[in-house]
Amino acid sequence: MTADSTEERVLAAVRERREQVNAAIDEDLPLVEPERLWEASRYLLKAGGKRLRPTVSLLVAEAIADVPPLSVDYRQFPALDGDDVDVMAGALSLEVIQSFTLIHDDIMDDDTLRRGVPAVHEAYDVDTAILAGDTLYSTAFEIMAETGAAPENGLEAMRMLANTCTRICEGQALDVEFEHRTEVLPEEYLEMVESKTAVLYGDAAATPAILLDAEDDVVDALYDYGIHSGTAFQIQDDVLDLTVPSERLGKQRGSDLVENKETLITLHARQQGVDVDGLVDAEDADALTDEAVESAVETLNEVGSIEYAREKARSLVAQSKADLDALPDNEARSLLEDLAEYLISRGY
Repeated sequence: MTADSTEERVLAAVRERREQVNAAIDEDLPLVEPERLWEASRYLLKAGGKRLRPTVSLLVAEAIADVPPLSVDYRQFPALDGDDVDVMAGALSLEVIQSFTLIHDDIMDDDTLRRGVPAVHEAYDVDTAILAGDTLYSTAFEIMAETGAAPENGLEAMRMLANTCTRICEGQALDVEFEHRTEVLPEEYLEMVESKTAVLYGDAAATPAILLDAEDDVVDALYDYGIHSGTAFQIQDDVLDLTVPSERLGKQRGSDLVENKETLITLHARQQGVDVDGLVDAEDADALTDEAVESAVETLNEVGSIEYAREKARSLVAQSKADLDALPDNEARSLLEDLAEYLISRGY
């Protein structure tokens, strides 16, 4: 299968599930009073997004149940213990948490754009954005509580969601700390990425397995699938920050360099003797020119740093596909393998 056909297959699978996830957003996060708060809370969710994480959850559910994709109602999905479970609620909880993290990240990073539209704190104000993020955080747990899974499984899914939120905060704290350190090791960076980004993919893959009463070894393998593919996703995001035009990226290209964010690319470049801090001369992302970014990318390409990051992402995807050996050999599992490949091949 060619890369283009893999991408087409994945995007079709995502598109088909995105429609149902978007409908679930309207159903489970209605626009109620106070209207301005809920408008701000729903703002990024309604602005778009591929819905990759909920797609992972829904595909995992189909793979575990060994049913043809899109053949069963996600709101009444057959668990292995014979009960019906709302796996859409579990999937939506993770998407809501993702939106919560984006709102707060944009405030902390002072980013003005997200998904091609003004960030929530720009479209509304900082106070409203903080409240909107907090509202999404608590709402995610309310939604997860409504899956109808066996009590012990529902409790474990809630525990994992809480742990995921804690680890995201830990990862964000490490990311901030790295901006003020003179040396960061590659393994420290990967630990940060796992906590800040990959745990949401790990949770998205493991939660349906928990809710559907799968064996512990299956839950663990799926969590690893999410961690490996999610880490690859973030590494690829670091690559795209340098290689994709701003209008397609949805934010200023090269903004990570201005913000002194350490990535696998910059860590490798430092080891090659590159003055990473001097690659661009701009006080903020708005002052960054395309010419400056092109010059920085040329330097990073010359020392092999961008290719080094791409190769690490490829290795992680190979690991993630091996993790799926815990699942039955079916169409949904095949789509999960393709989705992992898509995460490092996408170009916006």
